[in-house]
Formats: sequence, structure tokens, C-alpha cells
Amino acid sequence: MRTRFVELRESRLLKNPLRLSGEYRRPEDDVLVREVRAPYAETTTIAAGEATIERAGKSPRTFALSRAPELAGLQASFGALLSGDREQLDEYYTVESSGTRQDWVLTLLPRKPELAMKVRDITLHGRGAELRCIETRTPDDPAPQRTLLAGAATAAADIGDASRFAALCHGDSTE
Repeated sequence: MRTRFVELRESRLLKNPLRLSGEYRRPEDDVLVREVRAPYAETTTIAAGEATIERAGKSPRTFALSRAPELAGLQASFGALLSGDREQLDEYYTVESSGTRQDWVLTLLPRKPELAMKVRDITLHGRGAELRCIETRTPDDPAPQRTLLAGAATAAADIGDASRFAALCHGDSTE
């Protein structure tokens, strides 16, 4: 399984949001790969309890997921969502749902304290069988980090404006 993604990362230190684009892949059930292609090249692979980050011209860095519980939770939630494994999703999150089959929202609230220290909540927006947007909030920043996926990522090809990006995420845009 694979899907394109586009993220806008906002920071008080940046004049304009940083726009990242690339692809998420799930080559095996217990492996998640995030490949950033622009504005730089970086591949993060989460597998076997570890995350490995690779950048051209640099030695790969590997660390245990116990040092980054948000990555372990991301891998588990992606895997559970893609395979329809509600039991695994419930192991990491309390799940709240709203909307219809054609316009739905799932909110994931961390169950484990170590994950809750890093992630306040994750909100997934979709249409039909397509996951179109992931919004992640941290305990220290109420503004969500948005990742557009699949058709929403394609529609965001030329969007750099945070409000239009949010509208695509929430399904409020005709793009």
C-alpha cells in the first residue's frame, strides 16, 4: 500500500510554512516508510521496534521506538487503519467517530501516558474508503500539524496557503 502526502509545517521561526511532499508506504504489515522527496530527500522506516532515518550523504540514524512513542503509535494506528484492526487501534487510542460513510472523522485519543505526553490527539478526515487528512496535535501546541493524503494531496499540488490547506483537510474545499 502507498499514498502521496503533502504537509505544511508552521513555525514562529519561519516566515512561510515549510511544505513537505512525498509518499507513505506500507511494504509489509509491520513496516511503515515515510519518504520525503521535497524540499529535501529523507526516508524514515519504522519496523521491528526501531525507526531508521536516512538522508543522502549522511549515515543512517537508528533509534528505539521506546524513545519516540509517537512514532510507535503512528505505526500502530496506520497499520490498524489499513488492515481494519479495531482491536489494535483500541490498544493505543480511544476512538471517537462522527459523520457519514462519505464524509467521516475519526478522533484518536492516546491511552498510554507516554504517548499522551507527545500527542494530544490525532484526527483523521476521510471520504468513503479514502483517508484524506491527518491532523496531529501535541500537548504544548494547540495548532494541528496537517498531512494531506491521496486525493487531497493531489489537490494540494500548488497550495501553500495554510487556510486553503486546512479547508482541503476538512473537506470544505471543492478542490
